[in-house]
Amino acid sequence: MKLNKLISSFVIVAVVFSCATNPFTGSKTMAFVGNDQLFPSAFAQYNQVLTESKVVKGTSDAEMVTRVGQRIAVAAERYLNANGYEGYLEDYEWEYKLIESEQVNAWCMPGGKIAFYTGIMPIAANETGVAAIMGHEVAHALANHGQQRMSAAYIQQGISIAGNIALADDENLDIYNQAFGVASNVGGMLPFSRAHETEADEIGAYLMAIAGYNPDEAAELWKRMKANSGGEAPPEFLSSHPSNDSRIENLQSIADKAKAEAAKYGVTSFRPIN
Repeated sequence: MKLNKLISSFVIVAVVFSCATNPFTGSKTMAFVGNDQLFPSAFAQYNQVLTESKVVKGTSDAEMVTRVGQRIAVAAERYLNANGYEGYLEDYEWEYKLIESEQVNAWCMPGGKIAFYTGIMPIAANETGVAAIMGHEVAHALANHGQQRMSAAYIQQGISIAGNIALADDENLDIYNQAFGVASNVGGMLPFSRAHETEADEIGAYLMAIAGYNPDEAAELWKRMKANSGGEAPPEFLSSHPSNDSRIENLQSIADKAKAEAAKYGVTSFRPIN
């Protein structure tokens, strides 16, 4: 009982006094680290990555990454302004780089620092595929997913420490630490991460549509991702990401909603997929 009260008190205090708002859902989110701290750190990390990497410049792919990124950024600003979040992007410093690497990856740091690796470009296959990836990665930043994951990790660590303080004998302490490690990851952190991925897929589909790219291509992209993986993946409940099949089904189900959202901004046709 003492342990339960200690843990409950910790979580309540942490959540109540450290909240932000997700501009796409309107829901309160955890924010133990503010953007005034998060952005400078992210910018420094980004610059470090660029220093240690070979940045591709002047190629058609590099220019496409920048072009798509700028269009997604404009779409994000249009959406945010229209939904009462004027100035939300004020401290963003958008930057788009293509990095030479076989990694099949792309990411957007808090504050708008974006990197695509050359290894993902054949799977993107076309500009609309790049837009699907870009929309997803930008969505993570706009919805404060990195901030939330950091906050969740702090809570996980805090609960672990609280349990260690409350339990006196070594035998119970070992059992607690083992059980808590498994339960907090499988029952907490992994579902939390999967939810973020699904949310970023949906927000990304909206952003790419508002930017003039056909959101139907997002599901096609993930079909190519699935083929590239060779079907090898851990069970979904043990993964930080939804399964490829789950993502494909979800993206197919929201494509029409994304088109309807884009129509609110006067976008009723999309750029050719080539």
